[in-house]
Amino acid sequence: MSARTSTAPSSDLGSADRASLWRSTPSTWATVSFAALLVCVFALEPLTYMIGQWSSEEYSYAYMLPAVILFMLWQKRETLARLPFHGSWVGTGLVLLALMLSLVGELSALYVVVEYAALAVIGALVLSFMGRKAFREVFVPLMLLAFMIPLPTFLYQGVSGQFQLISSRLGVALIRLFGISVLLEGNVIDLGSYRLQVAEACSGLRYLFPLLALGFIAAYFFKQPVWKRVVVFLSAIPITILMNSFRIGVIGIMVEHWGRAAAEGFLHDFEGWTIFMACAAVLVGEMWLLSRIGAEPGSRFRDIFVVDIPASPGKAATMPRSIPLPFMGALLLLVIAVVTFAALPQRTEAQRSRKDFAQFPMKLEQWQGTPEQLDVVYLDALKLDDYIFANYFAKGKRPVNFYVAYYASQRKGESAHSPRSCIPGGGWEITDLTQRDLPEARVAGKALQVNRVLIEKGDDKQLVYYWFHERGRNLTNEYAVKWYLFWDALTRQRTDGALVRLITKVDTNLDVREADRQLSHFAAIVARRLPDYVPD
Repeated sequence: MSARTSTAPSSDLGSADRASLWRSTPSTWATVSFAALLVCVFALEPLTYMIGQWSSEEYSYAYMLPAVILFMLWQKRETLARLPFHGSWVGTGLVLLALMLSLVGELSALYVVVEYAALAVIGALVLSFMGRKAFREVFVPLMLLAFMIPLPTFLYQGVSGQFQLISSRLGVALIRLFGISVLLEGNVIDLGSYRLQVAEACSGLRYLFPLLALGFIAAYFFKQPVWKRVVVFLSAIPITILMNSFRIGVIGIMVEHWGRAAAEGFLHDFEGWTIFMACAAVLVGEMWLLSRIGAEPGSRFRDIFVVDIPASPGKAATMPRSIPLPFMGALLLLVIAVVTFAALPQRTEAQRSRKDFAQFPMKLEQWQGTPEQLDVVYLDALKLDDYIFANYFAKGKRPVNFYVAYYASQRKGESAHSPRSCIPGGGWEITDLTQRDLPEARVAGKALQVNRVLIEKGDDKQLVYYWFHERGRNLTNEYAVKWYLFWDALTRQRTDGALVRLITKVDTNLDVREADRQLSHFAAIVARRLPDYVPD
């Protein structure tokens, strides 16, 4: 990597602009600072929550991004000093749209909506201030702001589950290359003497998010054709998967030879840090290889991966910048929005009285239940507020596992993990997934609709029914759950809800039709009692 001084291309500037520099006056800085303060005020609570999420390992890199963005903008100071800021009414219109989105997020009390709306407001404000020509110079650095916003929980869960499965399979393939006998069941690697659980924290996302941000920054400084920059950025995904799989495989090999201590404590954490450094090294190596494609003889890598240092402008006439009228219009809209938000009544979620699941009956007609406890590792991942996890037995019937995960609030992103994503993690293969109406189970005068899932693992088969009990609605579609979550937050000030799941075993003594009849009957029993514990 090398540094070089740069000046604005003369072809982009008129003769008057080449001979003069624009400087911001104290009043300009004061106005811009006031706009920044207003953005922080109207999105204070969600932005505070967002910064709190940076304490997790997946997003800890976000603390450094503001400094990186400021450096990128500082690089552009010479170019920007030679460009007049005419402002853009398009930016003013986009500010209005972003503020309307933010208002919807504020009324619905959904943090993720306000977080992305605040990002849109910042970009639109800059456009309204600079105008299109100057905005093009800072657009890419501003895009880096998006990496500061944590991924919505439902997307995180889906991505994490897939990364766990892929990393587990590739890691086991590496272990087997060393002649070690190993059995893989979903995310559980059985070495005989020790079972490795590839938990959510080991999915590789704690490498992926910072590596994507690093890849974006590296591509920005990589002075090569656009397609090479895109390859550098997107390659963070396969690099993360392969290196995380390599880490899992190495841990399995070390456990086999040196015991379980290799998978725990300091050594486990040190391995994670080492793998991320290796990911960064692979990324740089990839950039070197790409720089060789079509390179001129004698070209050097350090001349291609360049950090521009603005040259001193020297002596030149300076002219004060005036505040563009479109920016003043955008600032007025922002003031109105802040005043409006302040005047809105405090949006607290409506609370419904309910019974704790500790009171749920263990005797349901002929069924006798035995309560179980979830392990702490699962409770930490699920972040639920209340739950029941119990096995029910009846004479002449197969046991039924009954599980309900209840969330008093889903406004901050915590929500039920879909069994469709979690089932493969246990080593089960989904062989059939359909929706089915249960005439025997009547809810609000209508047949209860459930997701019916047939799963297999080796010779074992299980039948699963699940649905989402969301504020009086029984839903089977995960996307419908997200829509009604937003709608009810906006119109009813409620985001509570629950996942309901039933499982029974299917074997040679109990065909699938009998299993369906058994789960349908049990679903009818529990559906009548659920409103006491999951309010309508």
